[in-house]
Amino acid sequence: MEVFIEFLERIDNPQHRDRTEEVLGWVTRKFPNLMPKIAWNQPMFTDHDTFIIGFSVAKHHLAVAPERAGINHFSDDIVKAGYDHTKELVRIKWDSPVDFSLLERMIEFNILDKADCSTFWRK
Repeated sequence: MEVFIEFLERIDNPQHRDRTEEVLGWVTRKFPNLMPKIAWNQPMFTDHDTFIIGFSVAKHHLAVAPERAGINHFSDDIVKAGYDHTKELVRIKWDSPVDFSLLERMIEFNILDKADCSTFWRK
């Protein structure tokens, strides 16, 4: 989590900072083999130098980016969880609960799907 300290300190709203820290900490504990890093000024996790999942903070939500393949694979589950999404990210409103089960499945999907990937992003 040390790698995320400066990023978290820049989040002005204490509730947003706490929620973001909670989610990043959960990923760190649940997936200790993933490498936490800051890239493009956003927290993300990689596996063998390939992108697995990223996060960003907006005024009304925490954005989760599992790449388009993750969005496509879980689009029905994302809607069932009550989240809005685009082709590239899921929006978790600050006052909505985090569906950690869905987040876990997205991360596991990307780890397995990108096991043989030699690039940062999917081709």
